Amino acid sequence: MSPYGSDRSPRRPMRRKLLQALTAGMVLATATGCSYTWKDFPRLGMPTPVTEEAPRILSLWQGSWAAALATGVLVWGLILWSVIFHRRSRTKVEVPPQTRYNMPIEALYTVVPLIIVSVLFYFTARDESKLLALDKPAHTINVVGYQWSWGFNYIEDVDGDAATPSAGEVPKELASIPDKFTKDFPAGAEGVYTKGVPGDRNPQNGNPGPTLWLPKGEKVRFILSSNDVIHSFWVVPFLFKQDVIPGHTNVFEVTPSQEGTFMGKCAELCGVDHSRMLFNVKVVSPERYQAHLKELAEKGQTGYLPAGIKQTDPARNSETNKL
Repeated sequence: MSPYGSDRSPRRPMRRKLLQALTAGMVLATATGCSYTWKDFPRLGMPTPVTEEAPRILSLWQGSWAAALATGVLVWGLILWSVIFHRRSRTKVEVPPQTRYNMPIEALYTVVPLIIVSVLFYFTARDESKLLALDKPAHTINVVGYQWSWGFNYIEDVDGDAATPSAGEVPKELASIPDKFTKDFPAGAEGVYTKGVPGDRNPQNGNPGPTLWLPKGEKVRFILSSNDVIHSFWVVPFLFKQDVIPGHTNVFEVTPSQEGTFMGKCAELCGVDHSRMLFNVKVVSPERYQAHLKELAEKGQTGYLPAGIKQTDPARNSETNKL
């Protein structure tokens, strides 16, 4: 006779509920991943990289997951081992021997996490230094964030005349950009621009926001500046984003490696219409890129948008130039 007043085992309802929960979990996992294929699995949720620098970020992501999985398997194994081999016996109800003040074990669970964090820190610092290293770019684009869209200043010599505008003169709209970056502007960069609003649409796919054009296979330097609050410039398949800060200039470089139109967005909560700060990135051949710049000039979109809030002179060129 069961102590619960029935011959029925009290464990069966619990087992049935556990089976139902596992089944529901599997259904949810498969239902939410209908568009996810085994070909995508090695990226572990990351989109396909479209720049020469993005595979380094993907590798760091995959390595972090591998380390987390190895740690998880060890922890899960120890938990299961304890549950199976140290469960309370039906005939023995006494408390098992307790292990206290075991110095080797305490040293182990102190040192091992420090090693894990140190290894992750090393690879993160190594890859960050590579990703933020600056070289002589083929193109320079000033990205201006503002509530609630984006502006793109193409700092290019569109007309091919190095004498226009005056050589070495920085346009007043770009005066907030530090000298260490303006010195790399191409000679005769009269420039063209695109200014977006949330209601813009990409004519190719109908996606909202303005469209930033980039040339495939050529290094592009992005100079990020803000006209109001902190934004964040995120092109999803670049696997990279960086803050757009008023009064501070952030810079990074990428080399697009795949043609196509990709999604971009603001990744920093910047106000009531933050969700509308979307844009598109269209990667084309270098020839088509140059043709687009001339199209902007023909539309009268010459010159530059104001680059953002001006930095104070001590802060403007405080960082050492490593170029």
